[in-house]
Amino acid sequence: MKFNERLKNLVGYEAGKPIELVVREYGIDEKDVIKLASNENPYGVSPVVADAVARISNKMHLYPDDSYFELKDALADKFKVTSENIVIGSGSDQIIEFAVHAKAGENSGVLTAGTTFAMYEIYSLTIGAKVFKTVSKEHNLDEFLKIYEERKSEIGVIFLCVPNNPLGGCLDAKDIYDFLKKIDEDTLGVVDCAYQEFAKFKDGAKEIKPNELITKFPNAVYLGTFSKAYGLGGMRVGYGIGDARVIKELSKLRAPFNITTLSLKAAIEALKDEEFVAKTLKTNFEEMKKYEKFAKERGIDYLPSYTNFIVYEFKEPSEASRISQELLKRGIILRDLKSYGMNAIRITIGLPAQNDAVLKELKGLIK
Repeated sequence: MKFNERLKNLVGYEAGKPIELVVREYGIDEKDVIKLASNENPYGVSPVVADAVARISNKMHLYPDDSYFELKDALADKFKVTSENIVIGSGSDQIIEFAVHAKAGENSGVLTAGTTFAMYEIYSLTIGAKVFKTVSKEHNLDEFLKIYEERKSEIGVIFLCVPNNPLGGCLDAKDIYDFLKKIDEDTLGVVDCAYQEFAKFKDGAKEIKPNELITKFPNAVYLGTFSKAYGLGGMRVGYGIGDARVIKELSKLRAPFNITTLSLKAAIEALKDEEFVAKTLKTNFEEMKKYEKFAKERGIDYLPSYTNFIVYEFKEPSEASRISQELLKRGIILRDLKSYGMNAIRITIGLPAQNDAVLKELKGLIK
């Protein structure tokens, strides 16, 4: 069978290994597995959300209200925009796909940081769009601007991942706004804020306010998700916020009922429990200090993080893969960043006991 030629050399996204794989391959009891690979909320989901979803579990045979009016209204109230400024996606990942299909193509490429979320490139390559990247791994806006000015006619979408996944660094909001001022109004600026709750908690200068962003820049779209701080990774709910004209075009690409009845309810209720989010953010950065201290004591290079993960970089060739594989055998799942061309591991900040267990094992593996 012949497939689209563009798929021939395309490498798919490599997600963090699931708990089930470790149970199957290494015979470790599921309750003993520690998974800190996919940046999930270690505190799970808000009890308020769990109770609300349980109460409507008998309605999973029903399609959701496809207008998503209650969720849109709640988001509009939170971010001081209108429901016409919002599109709902199956994770913010789906809004990335909408943006690529709406503005990129064979004659209109995308511009990203040297190392950033892989789906920007994957979605672009599937439609034949060129992908331009900065030399720097992180978001060097001088490099972004240089490439943009040289290739302006060939670039339809610019992706800014703030904070940056998988590295953890984050630009100040002011720097992002200064950069967007230099971008033509026909170029779509996608500001991916999947980890924004963490960034603004750590440093107020990182906060990007959606209403401010789209008022200043009608060609910009803010992406948010319920997967990280809200603990709904398994429910797949994200959103895009933009000028009503932009959202109208992106919405044309949305399939009907693209999130489930239970996911919709979970997201609506999650917005009502900000106390749960606040606890998540506070403990995340308290626990991150353990990893920073460990790295400093052992001379490990780590990247300052504004997220719920930290990245350790190694000098010894293939050291990250060796450590990751050895930990898998012990029931600990971390993220080997080899697929990003890095000799590094990304560690989600877990519960205190989980973090202590991981560091104890790392102590014996890292000399």
